[in-house]
Amino acid sequence: MLTEPLLQQLHQLRLNGMAAALAQQLASPDRCERSFEDRLGVMIQHEFTERASHRLTQRLRWAKLPMPACIEDLDTRSPRGLDPGQLAQVTDLGWIREHLNVLVTGPTGVGKSYLGAALAHSACRADFSVRCFRLPRLIEELARYAAMQKRSALFRQLAKADLLVLDDFGLAPLSDETVRDLLEILDDRYDRRSTLITSQLPIDQWHAYLGDRTVADAILDRLVHNSYRLVLKGESMRRHKTLPIKAMTVKSKSN
Repeated sequence: MLTEPLLQQLHQLRLNGMAAALAQQLASPDRCERSFEDRLGVMIQHEFTERASHRLTQRLRWAKLPMPACIEDLDTRSPRGLDPGQLAQVTDLGWIREHLNVLVTGPTGVGKSYLGAALAHSACRADFSVRCFRLPRLIEELARYAAMQKRSALFRQLAKADLLVLDDFGLAPLSDETVRDLLEILDDRYDRRSTLITSQLPIDQWHAYLGDRTVADAILDRLVHNSYRLVLKGESMRRHKTLPIKAMTVKSKSN
């Protein structure tokens, strides 16, 4: 059979990885020395790799990570009170399979958002579906969908995500309607999906932040009791990053 029509048929069947592998084999001078089974195995492996790469790209696009971050680049040398055992538990991602939550708290600049984004990136690599929002952006999305009378559609989307990341929880006051929407979102996910929250507020202050006693009880009941809690400490890491720039500025003024 002519090779060009064969390559076209593989592409038509959306077997792009196999087509690429076949093209490489045809260009290789030692292709005749390899068995049919060996060459077919290479083509199938290329197809698996191609599909996994495409799936990861789609998951990352849908997740909308707040920053490029990965667990391998996590700075574990800075003194932030991050227990190695706790870190190992959350990076294992078993909590997502068990539909548990992760709550990350600590002062500004200690790496809460980075850790959340890194865990979200790992979840995408593990073939979990992920959605990420800063809480103010989620509030904007809720208002936009409400204006289109499609808020229930957004609720359904969020309910399906294996992991929902809410960053910057507790930065600004919430309206009663937003608190009720949060309860709706978390109720849909309780014991079915996992949620990760980062906040400057200690967990014992969340009840007062949410305001309404009944709704706050319901939200915290769905978040806190089935969660891993990471409390980060230390100085802002952003401050250390800006020190060299300030030093250079002072030096340039003295010249």
